[in-house]
Amino acid sequence: MFTGIITGMGRIVAIHSLGSSSDHGKRLTIEAPAGYLDDVGLGDSIALNGACMTATTLDLANHRFTIDISAESLAKTTGLAQTGPINLEKALRAHDRLGGHIVSGHVDGIGSVTHFAQVGESWELRIRAPRELSKYLAYKGSITVNGVSLTVNRVVDLADEAGGSEISINLIPHTVENTALGQLAAGSGVNLEIDLIARYVERMLNDPHKNIKAS
Repeated sequence: MFTGIITGMGRIVAIHSLGSSSDHGKRLTIEAPAGYLDDVGLGDSIALNGACMTATTLDLANHRFTIDISAESLAKTTGLAQTGPINLEKALRAHDRLGGHIVSGHVDGIGSVTHFAQVGESWELRIRAPRELSKYLAYKGSITVNGVSLTVNRVVDLADEAGGSEISINLIPHTVENTALGQLAAGSGVNLEIDLIARYVERMLNDPHKNIKAS
């Protein structure tokens, strides 16, 4: 589990194929900030742009670690198939502060940035979310964007053929400066994870057994 509070900004520095076909995944080498890996062990979970991955090797001298990502995970996420900056968060410990919200590290869908511009001292980020996630998005609700816990300021349901919703989020300067979100631009793909509580509420409201009478 995670909180959506980014604890380091790393960089994917190398990508190696795990096989010759499209069914094979990739091995990523990630460079972390100095000292970031000091309390990390082999097999530990680290979220990369919001996707929970397992550290498979550690190179503490060079502040690097590797993860293996399957073809399925590559197909369901964005930003993990090319080199560049990436948001890092270590798994939540039982005694840690829950500064953001409960995050599983399982990406629910890929959104597309429609607008990213400075407004006063802050930045407005607008993202088009796919149709299947629309019902989970709410004003002042939580959403995870590339691993960052954020608050939705506005939701507009879209009436075009693709459907979906556009959400607006305010980013303070600290978030822009200390996460990889500052690298986004219109057209960028982003990993989205909906609020875990919303997922359970939807299931309870649509319980397939609630109208079935016992014989």
